[in-house]
Amino acid sequence: MIKVHHLNDSRSQRVLWLLEELGLPYEVVRYERDARTRLAPAALRAIHPLGKSPVIQDGDVTVAETGAIVDYLLDVYGEGRLRPVARTEDARRFTYWLHYTEGSAMPPLLLKLVFGLLPRRAPGLMRPLVKQISDKAIAGFVDPQLRDHVGFWEAELARSEWFAGDQFTAADIMMSFPVEAGADRAFDPADRPRLRAFLSRIHARPAYRRALERGGPYAYA
Repeated sequence: MIKVHHLNDSRSQRVLWLLEELGLPYEVVRYERDARTRLAPAALRAIHPLGKSPVIQDGDVTVAETGAIVDYLLDVYGEGRLRPVARTEDARRFTYWLHYTEGSAMPPLLLKLVFGLLPRRAPGLMRPLVKQISDKAIAGFVDPQLRDHVGFWEAELARSEWFAGDQFTAADIMMSFPVEAGADRAFDPADRPRLRAFLSRIHARPAYRRALERGGPYAYA
């Protein structure tokens, strides 16, 4: 049985969702973040040297990185499901979004999170200065990038209902986390009707809800 090394409040929720969509049995091995640092526990390093989640184990195969896990599960168990037919425009879009999610979309969202946390974790006397620096970094560097990305997502969903065409695919599972995180810290869903509709569609999927039951409620860390 596939084991998912699942960290609370993490992107590994998408792996549970994909497994539910594919109807595959799996075991959830749970880990909790440090309450103060929000970092993963050292025990995860016994599974993968970087100590990050998600990681899956399928027999003697260990796979880390969400995109690589998605590729592995679709290649081994997908039977053509949740990805477009090869060598089509939709397939090219699928590959793009699969890699774009972590390569381009998540870095500015992570920067926004980190800069937002810095003032709260700074020593008391340093807090005003750290907040001033963080606010300038967010306003001058991070937020402009996020506006570009969010506008790009909204425009792409004008092309088709889903990110890789007219059919739901694993690219939408991958993009769920940046869109959810973006709605939490980068845009108002009321101003982005296509992204709001995308979130409504994915949250209504039975497999999404089952994965949430298995993984537990999560914040977009």
